[in-house]
Amino acid sequence: MGLLDKLLGRGKKAAGDVMGDSSLRREGAAQERAGAAEDRAAKHEELAQEQRNQAAEARAEESD
Repeated sequence: MGLLDKLLGRGKKAAGDVMGDSSLRREGAAQERAGAAEDRAAKHEELAQEQRNQAAEARAEESD
């Protein structure tokens, strides 16, 4: 959803610029930031899972 939110937010920002609607532009900017935050969170979750997997492998090697 992060990518979709970023794209929709960008579109709203552009529409707000074209129509001179500052509230639409702000809404788009907020949506774009939320999408970027979701993307960052997902990336950090992936990295955390990789670290957990590596730790589990290391523990398994220690017990062998």
